[in-house]
Amino acid sequence: MQRKVIILLLVLISGNKLQGQNRWVMETDGSISWIVKTGDAHKDNIEMSGKFISVIVTYGVDGDGKLILAKQLVFPMLRTIPNDTHASLIYSFASESEPVIKVNNRQVTEHINRFSLRGILKTYGTLNNNINITREFFPSTDKPLAVEKYTIINSSEKDIIVDVEDFEKISRTHRENSVYDIYEIKAKTSGAGIYKLKPDEQLTFAVLFTGLKVSDTQMMIDVNEEFSQRQEFVNLMFNNLTFVSPDPVLNRMFSFAKIRAMESLFETKGGLVHSPGGGSYYAAIWANDQAEYANPFFAYTGYSSAISAGMVSWRWFSKYMNLEYKPIPSSVIAEGTGFWNGAGDRGDQAMIAYGAGRFALALGDRKSAEELWPLIEWCIEYCKRKINKEGVVTSDSDELEGRFPSGKANLCTSSLFYDALNSAVYLGTDLGKSPGLMVQYKKMAGNMKTNIEKYFGARVAGFDTYRYYEGNQVLRSWICIPLTVGIFDRAPGTLDALFSRELWTDQGLLTEAGSSTFWDRSTLYGLRGAFAAGAVEKGLNFLTYYSNKRLLGEHVPYAVEAWPEGNQRHLSAESALYCRVITEGIFGFRPTGLNSFEITPELPSLWNEMSLRNIVAFGAKKIDIKVERAGDKIKVSVNCDGEQVSSVKIINGSKLKIKL
Repeated sequence: MQRKVIILLLVLISGNKLQGQNRWVMETDGSISWIVKTGDAHKDNIEMSGKFISVIVTYGVDGDGKLILAKQLVFPMLRTIPNDTHASLIYSFASESEPVIKVNNRQVTEHINRFSLRGILKTYGTLNNNINITREFFPSTDKPLAVEKYTIINSSEKDIIVDVEDFEKISRTHRENSVYDIYEIKAKTSGAGIYKLKPDEQLTFAVLFTGLKVSDTQMMIDVNEEFSQRQEFVNLMFNNLTFVSPDPVLNRMFSFAKIRAMESLFETKGGLVHSPGGGSYYAAIWANDQAEYANPFFAYTGYSSAISAGMVSWRWFSKYMNLEYKPIPSSVIAEGTGFWNGAGDRGDQAMIAYGAGRFALALGDRKSAEELWPLIEWCIEYCKRKINKEGVVTSDSDELEGRFPSGKANLCTSSLFYDALNSAVYLGTDLGKSPGLMVQYKKMAGNMKTNIEKYFGARVAGFDTYRYYEGNQVLRSWICIPLTVGIFDRAPGTLDALFSRELWTDQGLLTEAGSSTFWDRSTLYGLRGAFAAGAVEKGLNFLTYYSNKRLLGEHVPYAVEAWPEGNQRHLSAESALYCRVITEGIFGFRPTGLNSFEITPELPSLWNEMSLRNIVAFGAKKIDIKVERAGDKIKVSVNCDGEQVSSVKIINGSKLKIKL
């Protein structure tokens, strides 16, 4: 208890002091770096992905400053047997996958001075304490390939001879364990040889990590081109949909989150799909990670690959619509060829309808919206049939799949269904759907809001908030869900509960008071809900603390999944949720039609201005939103395709409706 009190005090400390406690620092080139101190042993891991590969790199230094480096390679399209959720071919390489390097015919010792991250893991070190060496590790954007690029600079005053081993390691699978063929995993030096370097001259070579079917044609690999393509992707993530505020940590975390959210796209035989990653979840989609968390964000990023992956996911889910209204599976797996529904109905139809409605509205493409409408309508009808006598939606579990109790009807499912109905009214009206159906949906949404209050509204642990399910008497992190869908009836008590000693810890929100389990997804929903409810100062304090910890602390640089389960993996959809804290929380962005939206900007008291730039939405229109202080009000300027469509002064936290 004492530890939690101390942590609550920490969130009130200024951003500069928080940064002073961090391992990593921000650099002017957009990267973050860790300066290695003598005797400071530490290791961490990061996941990076491309269309045909994902790599989880463990890196760090031992007590002597020597490099720790291991790579777990995942090849999602090299399917193994049984071809289930976890059937991606995985192979790990450690120090044995590195070529021997000799200088003047003596094997070298590499000591590390600094690590750097900006979509590429870079190490800076020395060989034998007088020859500079850097390594740059990254996945290919479009090949089953990862590259470790070495650069050796003769920083001595004499000529040196560098000998790079012609190294190769090959591993092949057994045909009976593979779906398609025998698979060959290879690590091989590119640029091996003996080189004479004069002072200040440099040498570059690489180790290439590949995974192919033995029947595949060998790839032609240009290391510099692969490096350029990865840099181009990272630069795109920094430049599209940018957040500009007086807080450099939030700005940088937002840019980094876009990298992780939108690199985890895999080219399956069923189309391009977004998947969580984490060494387990590839070439598959989930109703929570993709439909609920990531897809609504993708729709207004302007990143065509992410939008295409979103459309593929809706088509995969749509295949399971049926006349009997049996639930759509929680997950479609194995490149779209199978499914997983091991936790039963988790409220998945509410998740899908929620995400598909927001996605279609923000994308603003009428043809895509018409394609998604049958899925939305089907999911709404399914949920309608699951409404109990108290007027809320029942389900077998929730997205935690029974890890924690959720009763016969939980707060999350009914709240998402409420939002889905509101989106359906906006979308159906613009598409010219039956006015009678729109009236029905609007009435159903009103009833659902009323019934959420009646059924879930309760005093729990001394707070006027929500019980998560009937009989629940312990605070749960998902009490934040109503705030994110515009239900503020119990906002004060809910916010007090969320940020109390019962739920908030040094890692964010506990899943349940009294437990030690946390999932970043609930923390990020909670922060988004705080801003949506107008608790901007409280929300900013906790967001600043959280962002410093995730971007610059001990396990960086992205939002994580959970602990202790998963050991804080960098699942990609959590990074999309981080971005939505900014876009839908601080700015209150909410699509209300194929060509309209509303914003409820919450400018913190210590900020004079903030901006969201390069939103691409509503038929690929480019939108900029600028908020600046104007006396006791704020001035909100909205530009679309270079033309100003609105510039008004409003009370901070007021809603502004925009029609393009």
